[in-house]
Amino acid sequence: MLGMAINSAKLFFTGKLFKDNATVVRLLLTGFGAGAAAGILIGWFFAPIWIAAPVAGLVAGYLQPILLKNVKYN
Repeated sequence: MLGMAINSAKLFFTGKLFKDNATVVRLLLTGFGAGAAAGILIGWFFAPIWIAAPVAGLVAGYLQPILLKNVKYN
């Protein structure tokens, strides 16, 4: 399992894992940004940080499969 993760990381950083790396990075950052925004807004205005952190994780975790469903691999 670790070997597969290392091999995938090598392919990603050499630009050979996805057909369009820029799109994949943009989508990953979009999901990260949405999760961070949700965590900051909830933690700042509505709830303590121990509630905001799991909510931010849930938001980001929910969005990533939706955002990355049409990604093409080499």
